[in-house]
Amino acid sequence: MTFSAPSADGWVRAQTTGPGAEYPQVHPDGLVRFQLELATAGDVRVCPGGAPDSGLGAGPLPMTRTDDGVWTVTVGPVPPGLYYYWLEVDGTPVNDPGSRCYTGHGRAVSAIEVPGPADATAWYQLADVPHGDVRTRRHHTTGEHAGWRRSVIYTPPGYDEQPQRRYPVLYLQHGAGEDETGWVDQGRADLILDNLIAAGAAEPMIVVMTDGYAWPRLRRLARSPQRSRTIVDAFEHVLLHDLVPLVDSAYRTVPDAQHRALAGLSMGGRQALDIGLSNTEHFGWVGAFSPPPIEDLDPATSFRGALADPAGLDAALRLLWVGCGTGEARFVEWRDRLHGLLADLGVEHEVFSSEGTAHEWPTWRACLHAFAPLLFR
Repeated sequence: MTFSAPSADGWVRAQTTGPGAEYPQVHPDGLVRFQLELATAGDVRVCPGGAPDSGLGAGPLPMTRTDDGVWTVTVGPVPPGLYYYWLEVDGTPVNDPGSRCYTGHGRAVSAIEVPGPADATAWYQLADVPHGDVRTRRHHTTGEHAGWRRSVIYTPPGYDEQPQRRYPVLYLQHGAGEDETGWVDQGRADLILDNLIAAGAAEPMIVVMTDGYAWPRLRRLARSPQRSRTIVDAFEHVLLHDLVPLVDSAYRTVPDAQHRALAGLSMGGRQALDIGLSNTEHFGWVGAFSPPPIEDLDPATSFRGALADPAGLDAALRLLWVGCGTGEARFVEWRDRLHGLLADLGVEHEVFSSEGTAHEWPTWRACLHAFAPLLFR
């Protein structure tokens, strides 16, 4: 992370502002200022990635041109967290040359980290506590679309110093249009876990993050319920036949369902529900963060029929957890319908709300922070 001294009026480069750039800037009051030098443009706008409910605003946000061709706009106050966005220059979407890019929305996309009060955001900030390692693992997959893939693996503090100790594992999945880097680069999962473990609030655990698309062409298919089911089915093969056996052989895990959790955000949340609830012999803990409402809920068929035997499902799971932000109305509605169905069936579960956040990383950081302390207790 790069920090700079604030100006006399409090403005400072965002943590996500690129090397050598001065904008975007953020203010302690939660204001965000975007700027682009482009004298030849006739119209420039900021497009929040989470529109229409983004913490940055509904967008697109028109920028104002000065006489020397500098476009600016100030928005906010914006709640703390990371937000995707891009610029629209004369109708063409482009990334902000002053900002770092991340994998989101199916491509490289700009994002901005908006700070907040130290006491309110310390749980996902870099702190003077023992830190785990974030490792990259290249491995081969089998089956119809065999090939090389990359997984990102967090090992908790002390992993290398305690060679006799074995650890539970959380498999943690990204959302649509993202990849295996999302939970560390955008979500700060490693810092969240470091801080929780240091406080004694979470069990030390290994966290495994991999690409939720089993093969690249799935990213390019038109969105539909069938595409969503195909993505889940293909990822299930990678997860159960390749990734879990690899992790159990290469890392010091406790290789059973009671020490294995599956969770994810948005698309990854749906993967967690479909795969986790229908494979309780592999996963005893399931968490879904903003799972998408793909189809109507049916106790006979939803989640591959896992709800058809509610007593068996309830007995097999240690935890079923569903969370979302209060600002993502469509997801809240589906979460609440799922909550009602599970309650009627007698399946024990927990529901969580992140106050005032939408379908964006502030919600999913908050979900992980609330979910992780419940695991493996």
